[in-house]
Amino acid sequence: MGRGPRGAGHPPRRLLSLLLLLGLARGATGARGADGLDICATCHEHATCKEREGKKMCTCKYGFVGNGRTQCIDKNECQFGATVVCGNHTSCHNTLGGFYCICLEGYRATNNNKTFIPNDGTFCTDIDECEVPGLCGQGGRCVNTHGSFECYCMDGYLPESGPEPFHPTRDATSCTEISCGRPPEVQHASLVGNHSSSLGSVAHYACQEGFESRGGTITSVCTERGTWRESTLTCTEIIIEINDVSVFNDTCVRWQIHPGRMNSRIVYVVHVKGHRADLIESVHEERVNLTTGSRTPQVCLDLYQGTNYTVTISTAPPERSMPAIIRFQTAEDDLFEDDGIFNVSLFNETCLKLNRHSRKVGSEQMYQFKILGRRWYLSDFYHAASFNFTTGGRAAVVCLDLDPATDYTATITLLGSPEQHSVQVMVTTAPAVKQTISNTSIFNETCLRWRNMKIAGREEMYLLRIQGQRWYQEEFAQEITFNITSSSQAPEMCLDLRPGTNYSVSIYAWSSVLPVLISLTTQITEPPLPEVDFFTVHGGPLPRLKLRKAKENNGPISSYQVLVVPLALQSTFSCDSEGATSFFSNTSHTDGYVAAELLARHVPDDAMEISIGDRLYYGKYYNAPLKAGNDYCIILRITSEWNKVRRCSCAVWAQVKDSSRTLQQMVGVGLGSVAVVMVLAFLSFIAV
Repeated sequence: MGRGPRGAGHPPRRLLSLLLLLGLARGATGARGADGLDICATCHEHATCKEREGKKMCTCKYGFVGNGRTQCIDKNECQFGATVVCGNHTSCHNTLGGFYCICLEGYRATNNNKTFIPNDGTFCTDIDECEVPGLCGQGGRCVNTHGSFECYCMDGYLPESGPEPFHPTRDATSCTEISCGRPPEVQHASLVGNHSSSLGSVAHYACQEGFESRGGTITSVCTERGTWRESTLTCTEIIIEINDVSVFNDTCVRWQIHPGRMNSRIVYVVHVKGHRADLIESVHEERVNLTTGSRTPQVCLDLYQGTNYTVTISTAPPERSMPAIIRFQTAEDDLFEDDGIFNVSLFNETCLKLNRHSRKVGSEQMYQFKILGRRWYLSDFYHAASFNFTTGGRAAVVCLDLDPATDYTATITLLGSPEQHSVQVMVTTAPAVKQTISNTSIFNETCLRWRNMKIAGREEMYLLRIQGQRWYQEEFAQEITFNITSSSQAPEMCLDLRPGTNYSVSIYAWSSVLPVLISLTTQITEPPLPEVDFFTVHGGPLPRLKLRKAKENNGPISSYQVLVVPLALQSTFSCDSEGATSFFSNTSHTDGYVAAELLARHVPDDAMEISIGDRLYYGKYYNAPLKAGNDYCIILRITSEWNKVRRCSCAVWAQVKDSSRTLQQMVGVGLGSVAVVMVLAFLSFIAV
């Protein structure tokens, strides 16, 4: 038998389905069934009876599915997943005829209840655990994260007994203040003054006697790593060179030294040994000590006439030198036959010994002393004195009242003699051993004041040596050296110093042998203005903003903040204001909020990009999307904190007028629209 048309003799599938639905509908409607029973009396316990168009029917309650009479089973709303049903950061819990949502640990419901149903707009937001003070312990800094938080050690503290970042309930890490104990030892040097072991502290060293630091002051700085940064300078032994030894006035010896230092007194040992040609053994041998700070020392010796002498000059410990030797012969007796011939030698720095060569023992002679003193570093300084001195001895001693650190010329002339014999002696006095600077103080942060204990009205020259270092910039080093002259007993000096820097200042008075050390720290000032590419957006998407790292010229940079402020408040916004809150803490958003915060150490050296409204957390702040149709001002704020001082600088990054969705939001909406179209197409396909 031939096969008829497709489906012939059989009702179409669509028709059968329609008849089946009509049959079910008829069985569920009507006042009574075929058996004459009341329809409402047959409803399932989880169903309700409703009347429509004069007919009663059983309908399963919300949360149940079935025919309403024989079957109403629980509908598991959670089967599609907690994220789909309840939202992000949730867990879904099915109940008989319903369900409820709970926020995961570290999140809370925006309705502030433990459970919620998302149909009222409630969602789970991150709990900012960092709002609880002291959560990370002493020296710790709390940083909020998605669903939790992390702890970091603040500047000046180091993690101990555990990792960083750390969690106080999981890790045993604690933050201890940086103190690395006593500064390192420097060979042949001693620590000067009191010093602390806190971050940024500077320890100063002074070379021991007989040693010097040729590169300047030796210091060691306490770094953020909890260690002392050792100085590259060292104390090297001073080797004094004795040069250009010469003889004058027949029995006097003069020499020069290198290095020639103004502020040191050196003890010289002069060994004298004399021979005569007619004698094998030495006829004269003695050792003379001379203490002086002169760069051209000289000494007059009591020598025999007509004798060959070998004179060896060296320094006494702790100084070291290479000995210098000179050989010469003293004049014969016939050169000193005439009365009136004399010579003068220097000893004990300020005393002159007058040696007469008169044949007339006991005869008295009068000598005139003229003293003139000058200081090479002071143009207006003069010290003049004149007096007569009478003596009948072969050797007489005259001690002079001289000022320290002064070059003197003493001219001694024999009076009453027709030939007017004269001898000239050069004397250089050493700086005063006693300190002449006292009562040093700091005012106006960068100005110094001290008191000079010298005679009022007498001019003095000071050498100031200034060294600056920064613990947060190892490459930073500032050194200034200059002289000032003042006749005041209370000099003042204001210095041109850099902000946020530890300084060591040494003050030398030329008339004193010891310097005075002063330590001072300058406060930080506002960081440099942020370098931004300014944008103005009218109703379009806001482009990605480029964040550039600022230079730490005026102090250490702590953080970068991105603030969203209503455009109407731009003119009244204060950069130093701390009133801006997080997005969720600011319910009205009329005062603006902080959209992002990045610590300075997390910002790369080149640059990084930030999108406003990308729904991410930066630090403890949520970067929320901008509300459409509003006008905003985007501000970048740089914060610098050091020594309990906070300074900020701000720049307007962008102005947004009639804000629309961000680029990321537009992409999300587009993708969502495409997904809806695909679902509708699929449903149409399976219905055919």
